[in-house]
Amino acid sequence: MKHRKWLLIFATGLIVLSAILFGLHYLLFHDLHHISIYTLHDIAFLPVEVLLVTIVIHSLLERQNLQHKLEKLNMVIGAFYSGIGTCLLREFASHDPQIEEIRKDLIVDNTWDSASFRIHKKRAKNYLYMVDIEQMDLQELRSQLVSHEDFLLRILENPVMLEHESFTEVLRAVFHLSEELKSRETLTGLPPTDLAHLKGDIKRAYSQMTISWIDYMGYLKTDYPYLFSLAMRMDPFSPHPDPCVRD
Repeated sequence: MKHRKWLLIFATGLIVLSAILFGLHYLLFHDLHHISIYTLHDIAFLPVEVLLVTIVIHSLLERQNLQHKLEKLNMVIGAFYSGIGTCLLREFASHDPQIEEIRKDLIVDNTWDSASFRIHKKRAKNYLYMVDIEQMDLQELRSQLVSHEDFLLRILENPVMLEHESFTEVLRAVFHLSEELKSRETLTGLPPTDLAHLKGDIKRAYSQMTISWIDYMGYLKTDYPYLFSLAMRMDPFSPHPDPCVRD
């Protein structure tokens, strides 16, 4: 309400100032003819001016602002995968009994172009993610998640997260998995129904993180090849990740 009132006062002030200046021009030069000509000229140019300012210039500024936000957002996403995301994906993939069906579509290499990323991402979305939860060390998984809670919370509180709904869902899935594991006094001897519930939580985090990972790798390959190189060598879906450059 206060904002609207300020705009109304400002607009009224501009109109009054314009009227004063026109009146001053007439008092000094007594030339109503030229005042009419230039006024009509300015009004005729107004649509073009609106086009330039509101559409062309505004669009350019909006695009630049969006690019700046995406840069910050991808820095945050990179911090997530460096801090805990890659380790979680590697843990989940190592306990996926059907991983060989999709592994070749998840191991990113230098030959992938934008079309390749779209194709592999589509396959990743259609993949039925599985985990052998009975073979997983749930206690270790809980410890890992709990030790990174503050780190994850700082990421979630970052204002740039508002610009990326899909990655917010990734964080929400990881947080929920952490809460589920924390809420149990013991993670041994759980009934099959509870294990099935936890398996669903793990699969949710696993699938969303995988799709987000492919998007992030596509961004690195395009904009930061040196970061892409290390991420590719340490790919969580590779059976033998190795940071050393071999060839």
